[in-house]
Amino acid sequence: MSKLRTLILSAVALLGLSTGANAATAFLPTDDFVGISFWLISMGMLAATAFFFMEQANVGIQWRKSVNVAGLVTGIAFIHYMYMRAVWVETNDTPTVYRYIDWLITVPLQLIQFYLILAAVRKVPIGVFWRLLIGSLVMLVGGYLGEAGFIPPFLGFVIWMAGWLYVLYEIFSGEAGRAAAKSGNRALGTTFGALRMIVTIGWAIYPLGYIFGYLTGGVDTNTVNIIYNLADFINKIAFGVIIWSCAVANSRSR
Repeated sequence: MSKLRTLILSAVALLGLSTGANAATAFLPTDDFVGISFWLISMGMLAATAFFFMEQANVGIQWRKSVNVAGLVTGIAFIHYMYMRAVWVETNDTPTVYRYIDWLITVPLQLIQFYLILAAVRKVPIGVFWRLLIGSLVMLVGGYLGEAGFIPPFLGFVIWMAGWLYVLYEIFSGEAGRAAAKSGNRALGTTFGALRMIVTIGWAIYPLGYIFGYLTGGVDTNTVNIIYNLADFINKIAFGVIIWSCAVANSRSR
Protein backbone atom coordinates (compact mmCIF):
# COMPACT_ATOMS: atom_id res chain seq x y z
CA MET A 1 0.00 0.00 0.00
CA SER A 2 2.86 2.40 0.75
CA LYS A 3 4.22 1.76 -2.76
CA LEU A 4 0.84 2.69 -4.22
CA ARG A 5 0.77 5.94 -2.27
CA THR A 6 4.29 6.80 -3.32
CA LEU A 7 3.40 6.12 -6.95
CA ILE A 8 0.32 8.34 -6.78
CA LEU A 9 2.19 11.19 -5.13
CA SER A 10 5.01 10.92 -7.66
CA ALA A 11 2.56 10.99 -10.57
CA VAL A 12 0.79 14.05 -9.17
CA ALA A 13 4.11 15.82 -8.56
CA LEU A 14 5.32 15.10 -12.09
CA LEU A 15 2.00 16.31 -13.47
CA GLY A 16 2.35 19.51 -11.51
CA LEU A 17 5.91 20.09 -12.71
CA SER A 18 5.08 19.44 -16.35
CA THR A 19 1.97 21.62 -16.24
CA GLY A 20 3.80 24.34 -14.38
CA ALA A 21 6.55 24.30 -16.99
CA ASN A 22 4.02 24.98 -19.71
CA ALA A 23 2.64 27.92 -17.76
CA ALA A 24 6.01 29.19 -16.55
CA THR A 25 6.37 31.66 -19.39
CA ALA A 26 3.66 33.81 -17.77
CA PHE A 27 5.04 35.53 -14.66
CA LEU A 28 2.54 36.41 -11.95
CA PRO A 29 2.73 40.03 -10.72
CA THR A 30 2.53 40.33 -6.93
CA ASP A 31 -0.32 42.87 -7.17
CA ASP A 32 -2.44 40.74 -9.50
CA PHE A 33 -5.04 39.45 -7.04
CA VAL A 34 -7.03 37.63 -9.71
CA GLY A 35 -3.90 35.83 -10.92
CA ILE A 36 -2.96 34.99 -7.33
CA SER A 37 -6.42 33.50 -6.80
CA PHE A 38 -5.85 31.24 -9.83
CA TRP A 39 -2.52 30.14 -8.34
CA LEU A 40 -3.80 29.49 -4.80
CA ILE A 41 -6.77 27.50 -6.04
CA SER A 42 -4.64 25.39 -8.37
CA MET A 43 -2.42 24.45 -5.41
CA GLY A 44 -5.48 23.63 -3.31
CA MET A 45 -6.79 21.38 -6.08
CA LEU A 46 -3.42 19.61 -6.30
CA ALA A 47 -3.33 18.96 -2.54
CA ALA A 48 -6.92 17.69 -2.57
CA THR A 49 -6.16 15.36 -5.47
CA ALA A 50 -3.23 13.76 -3.62
CA PHE A 51 -5.37 13.40 -0.50
CA PHE A 52 -8.34 11.73 -2.22
CA PHE A 53 -6.21 9.27 -4.17
CA MET A 54 -4.30 8.25 -1.04
CA GLU A 55 -7.46 7.91 1.04
CA GLN A 56 -9.26 5.65 -1.43
CA ALA A 57 -7.23 2.77 0.03
CA ASN A 58 -8.70 3.47 3.49
CA VAL A 59 -12.38 3.12 2.59
CA GLY A 60 -14.54 0.13 1.75
CA ILE A 61 -14.30 -1.21 -1.78
CA GLN A 62 -17.86 -0.06 -2.59
CA TRP A 63 -16.83 3.53 -1.81
CA ARG A 64 -13.52 3.66 -3.68
CA LYS A 65 -15.11 4.65 -6.95
CA SER A 66 -16.69 7.72 -5.34
CA VAL A 67 -13.46 8.79 -3.63
CA ASN A 68 -11.48 8.26 -6.85
CA VAL A 69 -13.99 10.38 -8.77
CA ALA A 70 -13.54 13.12 -6.16
CA GLY A 71 -9.81 12.97 -6.89
CA LEU A 72 -10.45 13.11 -10.64
CA VAL A 73 -12.58 16.24 -10.21
CA THR A 74 -9.90 18.16 -8.31
CA GLY A 75 -7.10 16.77 -10.52
CA ILE A 76 -8.80 17.90 -13.71
CA ALA A 77 -9.52 21.28 -12.13
CA PHE A 78 -5.84 21.61 -11.12
CA ILE A 79 -4.66 21.15 -14.71
CA HIS A 80 -7.15 23.65 -16.07
CA TYR A 81 -6.38 26.22 -13.38
CA MET A 82 -2.71 26.20 -14.29
CA TYR A 83 -3.60 27.02 -17.88
CA MET A 84 -6.28 29.53 -16.88
CA ARG A 85 -3.72 31.36 -14.76
CA ALA A 86 -1.38 31.58 -17.75
CA VAL A 87 -4.17 32.91 -19.99
CA TRP A 88 -5.11 35.53 -17.41
CA VAL A 89 -1.53 36.73 -16.82
CA GLU A 90 -0.72 36.92 -20.55
CA THR A 91 -3.99 38.44 -21.82
CA ASN A 92 -5.76 39.84 -18.72
CA ASP A 93 -8.92 38.28 -20.15
CA THR A 94 -11.35 35.69 -18.87
CA PRO A 95 -10.26 32.14 -19.90
CA THR A 96 -13.83 31.18 -20.82
CA VAL A 97 -12.99 28.23 -23.06
CA TYR A 98 -10.65 26.56 -20.53
CA ARG A 99 -13.10 27.16 -17.70
CA TYR A 100 -16.01 25.58 -19.53
CA ILE A 101 -13.90 22.63 -20.68
CA ASP A 102 -13.14 22.09 -17.01
CA TRP A 103 -16.78 22.42 -16.00
CA LEU A 104 -18.03 20.19 -18.83
CA ILE A 105 -15.90 17.39 -17.36
CA THR A 106 -16.01 18.04 -13.62
CA VAL A 107 -19.60 19.20 -13.03
CA PRO A 108 -21.20 16.05 -14.53
CA LEU A 109 -18.72 13.97 -12.50
CA GLN A 110 -19.81 15.77 -9.34
CA LEU A 111 -23.50 15.26 -9.99
CA ILE A 112 -22.96 11.62 -10.90
CA GLN A 113 -21.57 11.28 -7.37
CA PHE A 114 -25.15 11.43 -6.10
CA TYR A 115 -25.81 8.26 -8.06
CA LEU A 116 -22.55 6.62 -6.97
CA ILE A 117 -23.02 7.18 -3.24
CA LEU A 118 -26.59 5.91 -3.46
CA ALA A 119 -25.43 2.85 -5.41
CA ALA A 120 -22.86 2.13 -2.68
CA VAL A 121 -25.62 1.35 -0.17
CA ARG A 122 -28.64 0.34 -2.27
CA LYS A 123 -29.84 -0.45 -5.78
CA VAL A 124 -30.56 2.72 -7.76
CA PRO A 125 -32.31 2.99 -11.15
CA ILE A 126 -29.95 3.99 -13.96
CA GLY A 127 -32.38 6.75 -14.88
CA VAL A 128 -31.05 8.77 -11.93
CA PHE A 129 -27.60 8.73 -13.54
CA TRP A 130 -28.86 9.94 -16.91
CA ARG A 131 -31.14 12.66 -15.55
CA LEU A 132 -28.35 14.17 -13.49
CA LEU A 133 -25.97 13.99 -16.45
CA ILE A 134 -28.42 15.62 -18.86
CA GLY A 135 -29.36 18.34 -16.38
CA SER A 136 -25.71 19.27 -15.84
CA LEU A 137 -25.01 19.40 -19.59
CA VAL A 138 -28.02 21.64 -20.27
CA MET A 139 -26.84 24.00 -17.54
CA LEU A 140 -23.28 24.22 -18.85
CA VAL A 141 -24.07 24.42 -22.56
CA GLY A 142 -26.48 27.29 -21.93
CA GLY A 143 -23.93 29.14 -19.79
CA TYR A 144 -21.14 28.72 -22.32
CA LEU A 145 -23.22 29.83 -25.31
CA GLY A 146 -24.24 32.95 -23.39
CA GLU A 147 -20.76 33.83 -22.11
CA ALA A 148 -19.05 33.14 -25.44
CA GLY A 149 -21.56 35.31 -27.32
CA PHE A 150 -23.17 32.62 -29.47
CA ILE A 151 -26.60 33.50 -28.03
CA PRO A 152 -27.84 36.52 -26.07
CA PRO A 153 -26.39 36.43 -22.52
CA PHE A 154 -29.85 36.54 -20.92
CA LEU A 155 -31.02 33.52 -22.93
CA GLY A 156 -27.88 31.64 -21.91
CA PHE A 157 -28.62 32.52 -18.30
CA VAL A 158 -32.20 31.24 -18.59
CA ILE A 159 -31.00 27.92 -20.03
CA TRP A 160 -28.36 27.66 -17.30
CA MET A 161 -30.95 28.26 -14.57
CA ALA A 162 -33.38 25.75 -16.14
CA GLY A 163 -30.72 23.02 -16.06
CA TRP A 164 -29.76 23.88 -12.48
CA LEU A 165 -33.39 23.87 -11.28
CA TYR A 166 -33.91 20.50 -12.97
CA VAL A 167 -30.91 19.09 -11.08
CA LEU A 168 -32.22 20.54 -7.80
CA TYR A 169 -35.60 18.94 -8.40
CA GLU A 170 -33.99 15.54 -9.02
CA ILE A 171 -31.85 15.55 -5.85
CA PHE A 172 -34.58 16.99 -3.60
CA SER A 173 -37.93 15.70 -4.84
CA GLY A 174 -37.04 13.40 -7.73
CA GLU A 175 -36.04 9.76 -7.74
CA ALA A 176 -32.57 10.48 -6.33
CA GLY A 177 -33.99 12.40 -3.38
CA ARG A 178 -36.57 9.71 -2.66
CA ALA A 179 -33.94 6.97 -2.84
CA ALA A 180 -31.77 8.81 -0.30
CA ALA A 181 -34.73 9.25 2.06
CA LYS A 182 -35.53 5.53 1.90
CA SER A 183 -31.94 4.30 2.23
CA GLY A 184 -32.08 3.90 6.02
CA ASN A 185 -28.38 4.80 6.18
CA ARG A 186 -27.72 7.71 8.55
CA ALA A 187 -24.28 8.58 7.17
CA LEU A 188 -25.60 8.53 3.61
CA GLY A 189 -28.55 10.72 4.57
CA THR A 190 -26.28 13.29 6.23
CA THR A 191 -23.87 13.28 3.28
CA PHE A 192 -26.63 13.48 0.68
CA GLY A 193 -28.13 16.45 2.52
CA ALA A 194 -24.75 18.23 2.74
CA LEU A 195 -24.08 17.71 -0.97
CA ARG A 196 -27.52 19.07 -1.78
CA MET A 197 -26.70 22.21 0.18
CA ILE A 198 -23.50 22.66 -1.83
CA VAL A 199 -25.39 22.29 -5.11
CA THR A 200 -28.07 24.70 -3.81
CA ILE A 201 -26.07 27.36 -1.95
CA GLY A 202 -22.51 26.86 -3.19
CA TRP A 203 -23.53 26.61 -6.82
CA ALA A 204 -25.59 29.80 -6.46
CA ILE A 205 -22.24 31.64 -6.60
CA TYR A 206 -21.93 30.80 -10.31
CA PRO A 207 -25.13 32.61 -11.40
CA LEU A 208 -23.98 35.60 -9.34
CA GLY A 209 -20.74 35.66 -11.33
CA TYR A 210 -22.71 35.44 -14.57
CA ILE A 211 -25.04 38.28 -13.51
CA PHE A 212 -22.21 40.58 -12.42
CA GLY A 213 -20.16 39.77 -15.50
CA TYR A 214 -22.69 39.63 -18.32
CA LEU A 215 -26.08 41.03 -17.29
CA THR A 216 -25.24 44.28 -15.51
CA GLY A 217 -24.06 46.51 -18.34
CA GLY A 218 -20.59 45.22 -19.15
CA VAL A 219 -18.14 42.43 -18.43
CA ASP A 220 -16.13 43.03 -15.26
CA THR A 221 -13.45 40.38 -15.78
CA ASN A 222 -11.96 40.81 -12.30
CA THR A 223 -15.31 40.19 -10.62
CA VAL A 224 -16.22 37.26 -12.87
CA ASN A 225 -12.95 35.42 -12.33
CA ILE A 226 -12.72 35.97 -8.58
CA ILE A 227 -16.31 34.79 -8.06
CA TYR A 228 -15.86 31.74 -10.28
CA ASN A 229 -12.52 30.87 -8.68
CA LEU A 230 -13.97 31.11 -5.17
CA ALA A 231 -16.94 28.96 -6.19
CA ASP A 232 -14.72 26.25 -7.67
CA PHE A 233 -12.49 26.18 -4.60
CA ILE A 234 -15.43 25.72 -2.24
CA ASN A 235 -17.59 23.46 -4.35
CA LYS A 236 -15.05 21.03 -5.77
CA ILE A 237 -12.91 20.46 -2.69
CA ALA A 238 -15.73 20.58 -0.11
CA PHE A 239 -17.82 18.27 -2.30
CA GLY A 240 -15.05 15.67 -2.30
CA VAL A 241 -14.33 16.01 1.42
CA ILE A 242 -17.99 15.35 2.26
CA ILE A 243 -18.01 12.21 0.11
CA TRP A 244 -14.74 11.03 1.67
CA SER A 245 -16.12 11.54 5.21
CA CYS A 246 -19.23 9.50 4.33
CA ALA A 247 -17.06 6.73 2.87
CA VAL A 248 -14.91 6.63 6.01
CA ALA A 249 -17.95 6.57 8.31
CA ASN A 250 -19.63 3.73 6.40
CA SER A 251 -16.41 1.74 6.06
CA ARG A 252 -15.74 1.87 9.82
CA SER A 253 -19.27 0.83 10.70
CA ARG A 254 -18.96 -2.44 8.81
